Amino acid sequence: MSSYPRTMPESPRMFCARVARSRRLSPAFQRVTITGPELDGFAFAGLDHWFRLFLPQDPQGPFPLPVVEGRTWWQPYLDIDESVRPHCSNYTVADLRRTEAGTELDVDVVLHWDETGELCGGVAIWATSARPGDPLALLDQGVLFDPPADARELVLVTDETGLPGVRGIVRDLPADARGRIYVEVPGAGDVEDWQVPSGMSIAWLPREDAHARPGALALAALQADPAPSPESYAYVVGESALATGGRRHLVRAGLAKDRIFFSGFWKQEKARAAQPAAA
Repeated sequence: MSSYPRTMPESPRMFCARVARSRRLSPAFQRVTITGPELDGFAFAGLDHWFRLFLPQDPQGPFPLPVVEGRTWWQPYLDIDESVRPHCSNYTVADLRRTEAGTELDVDVVLHWDETGELCGGVAIWATSARPGDPLALLDQGVLFDPPADARELVLVTDETGLPGVRGIVRDLPADARGRIYVEVPGAGDVEDWQVPSGMSIAWLPREDAHARPGALALAALQADPAPSPESYAYVVGESALATGGRRHLVRAGLAKDRIFFSGFWKQEKARAAQPAAA
């Protein structure tokens, strides 16, 4: 069995781009808009289309990128000298627009502060300090959301790190979609106004407590609700305990493992003083 999602491109392409602008979306999110001629060839599939984001150590310095052959890029990336090796992490296309001036792609970055109140995490610092013209690159990875054709109900569960992906999924669902959505965010100021199909419910779950474990509210809400039907498809992403705990609960509730997509984007114990790894 392949270790790659069937929705992943067979030959992912690397795209070079530059920052167009950056703005605060909410207390916990910064949106960076990027552009560049190469993005005109980005085949945006909607939903939770994601990519590997590469950032140079110094926007004014060298920016070597790994050679991509088929789906192989990791070893060439490691072969780049550490002194100039770019940062790499995973992000979702928050939105993409084709304009007369060219393609614009939005990246929503989760902001995180340490115990002293300092913004931390390399991508968070980049997002809030990015200047027009700063270089970056992205490696297309396709979509992850892949429900079977017979799915009668959807169960979407996430913390803030998976919010952009779930937002994109909800945006692109058919009008007759049915199911439940659970979205946990750091605070009430991060709640968004989504238009959801009439057959879907959405629960926004602000933590408010900076010391609470991310994902715990979403997991508790999922566990408290009735079990989904066996014909459902579940998508559970975010902090590792949310992803694994949500999958465990759904399996015990009778949902087959192959009808559950789950992914731990980050692990709290390893990131108490760093930005979560995906958004």
